[in-house]
Amino acid sequence: MIRLEVAGVLLDMDGTLIDSTATVDLVWGEFAREAGFDRDQVLARVHGVPARATLKHFLGEDADVEPWFARIFAMEESLFEADVEIPGAVAAVRAIPAGRWAVVTSAVRSSALRRLERLGFPAVDRMIAAEDVELGKPHPEPYVRGARALGVDPSDCVVFEDADAGVRAGLASGATVVVVGSLRTPATEGLARVADMREVRFASSERGVAVTLP
Repeated sequence: MIRLEVAGVLLDMDGTLIDSTATVDLVWGEFAREAGFDRDQVLARVHGVPARATLKHFLGEDADVEPWFARIFAMEESLFEADVEIPGAVAAVRAIPAGRWAVVTSAVRSSALRRLERLGFPAVDRMIAAEDVELGKPHPEPYVRGARALGVDPSDCVVFEDADAGVRAGLASGATVVVVGSLRTPATEGLARVADMREVRFASSERGVAVTLP
């Protein structure tokens, strides 16, 4: 049993709170097919990374990615009804003390809020979304901003992440990182991990939040 005492909890969304893998793979698989890229390479790159950053990676830093971004956003919006909760995620978030958590996602804010609301998550008071940062994951900026939104230092936060880019972003910010799911990369070596959010317990503590892991 692992017990952490932190001032804030920073939660990735896709793959940590919401299972959108099928949708993401379908949309970006279509991009790979139409744009002439290897599907496996695209899918290996896209998870946890802002869409515009992925498009620039494949199309070039100077490419006009906005037409593709608009298409991908529209396709995702039409398919996200297939999203499901990562097991235990809603109950886990509801147990975090008010004002002590933020969602840090590479998704667009309006879409992220609608998806979380549809699945029954509590209202999100603090969110760092794609449009809130200049440098997305794996850069630490998203998690640094997430901690700032809570009024605490990143080193006094725990990050829950499922993607390599997000894990690296969390570690680079100075936060403690917990891996959600089966991801195994050099960045996850030695980190605490849970199969899903059913294994996490949150409670109030003198410091802010007590986090219990198996």
